[in-house]
Amino acid sequence: MESLFDSAAEEATPQPLAVRMRPRTLDEVIGQRHLLGPGTPLRRLVESEAPMSLFLWGPPGTGKTTLAYVVSNVTKRRFVEISAVSAGVKDVRAAIDNARRELGMTGRQTVLFVDEVHRFNKAQQDALLPAVENRWVTFIGATTENPFFSVISPLLSRSLLLTLESLSDDDVRAVLERAVSDPRGLDGRATLAPEALEQLVRLAGGDARRSLTYLEAAALLSDDIAVEVVEKAVDKAAVRYDRQGDQHYDVISAFIKSMRGSDADAALHYLARMIEAGEDPRFIARRIVIFASEDVGLADPTCLQTAVAAAQAVQLIGLPEGQINLAHAVIHCAMAPKSNAVVKAIGAAIGDVRRGLIGQVPGHLRDAHYPGAAKLGHGDGYKYPHDFDHGLVRQDYAPEQIRDRRYYEPTRHGAEAPVADRWAKIREFLRGS
Repeated sequence: MESLFDSAAEEATPQPLAVRMRPRTLDEVIGQRHLLGPGTPLRRLVESEAPMSLFLWGPPGTGKTTLAYVVSNVTKRRFVEISAVSAGVKDVRAAIDNARRELGMTGRQTVLFVDEVHRFNKAQQDALLPAVENRWVTFIGATTENPFFSVISPLLSRSLLLTLESLSDDDVRAVLERAVSDPRGLDGRATLAPEALEQLVRLAGGDARRSLTYLEAAALLSDDIAVEVVEKAVDKAAVRYDRQGDQHYDVISAFIKSMRGSDADAALHYLARMIEAGEDPRFIARRIVIFASEDVGLADPTCLQTAVAAAQAVQLIGLPEGQINLAHAVIHCAMAPKSNAVVKAIGAAIGDVRRGLIGQVPGHLRDAHYPGAAKLGHGDGYKYPHDFDHGLVRQDYAPEQIRDRRYYEPTRHGAEAPVADRWAKIREFLRGS
C-alpha cells in the first residue's frame, strides 16, 4: 500500500485502531456475507488475475475501503487511494499515468480506489473511462449514494455494482471483540466489560469504523473499560435503553402516542432517544410508515408519501444523515390532521371475513376472460362505469351477505372532509343508504 510517510514516521505516529484492524483477506472480513461467499462475483474476481472495475455502494462504516484494500492485498496490486472530496481531474490523470507507467515497467497492476466517487462531476468521472476501458487499473469506487443517480452511465455500465449492507449488532460485536484481543489491536492489554461492549455496539449504529474509534478512545482513558469510560470517551451520556426490554417498548409507545397527540416536540424527543441509544433506524422508519396510514390516513394523504420517502432515504444513506429524514417525517405526522378511519375500515372488513361473512362474488363481476367463462354466465350484465356519466353506474358490487355492511366511515378532519362528502353521495347512489 502506498503511503506518504516512511516507516520511522509510522512508528512515531501509530495508525488508528480502525486502520490497524483492517482485514488482510476476504475470510477476515466481518459481515457482507452475501458478497463474500464461495462463488460470489467478488470472490471470483479477487481470485482471478484480470483487472476489474467495481462500485461499492453502502452506508458509512460497512467496509467499502476495507474491501478495496483486501482486493489490493490479496492480488498483490499497488493500492492508490483518491478522495473525490479533494481530488480533481489532474489528480485522477496523474494516478492513471503512474499506474500505466508501473504496469509497463514492472507488469504490476494498480488498484485505484476513489472514495466518495459520487462527489466527482461528469468531467472528473469521464477522466476515469479510458483507464477502465483499457484495463490500465483495477478501478474501485465507493459511494454512499445511489450510483444510478450519481455516476455516469458509461462508467457504471463497465463496472460491477456491489451493494453493502449495514453491519448487524453481532457483526459489530465481533469486530470489537477481535480488536480487543488481536495483536494488531489492543492485544489483550485492556478488558472490555460486557455492558461497555453492548454500549459500543449501540453507539456504533452498524458502523464498524465508528465502533473501533470509540473503543480506541476509551482504551486511551483506561485499561478497564466500563460503561462510564465509554461515556467519557465519546463525550455523551449513555442512554438507558434496552432494545430487548421495557425501555424499547416504552419509548416506541410514547413516540407513537406523541405523534398521535400532535405533540411534535415530544415525538422528536423520543426519536432522539432512540437514535442516541442505537435503535435500528429502519425499525423507527417502519413505525412511522405504519402510523401514517393508521393514525393519519386520508386526513392527509401526503403523510404516507413522506413516511415512505423517509424510510427509503434511511435505507439509502443510513445514519447520521438519515436522522434528518426521520425528523422530517415525524414532524409531518405529528402536525397532520388525524383520522383512524382507514385502520377501522380494514379491521371491520377483516372481522366480518373471519366471522364467515363472505358470500359468492356476483356473477357479473366474475372473470370472463378465460375460455368457457361465457358459458358459465360470468360477466353477464356487467356495466362498465366509464360508459356512464361521472364514471358511476348503479349495480351490485358486494356479495349479498355484506351488502348492508358499512366499513369506511370517514372523519371530517383535514383532507378527509371532502372525501367524506363524496363517499356519502356515492354510497347513496349505489346502495340508496
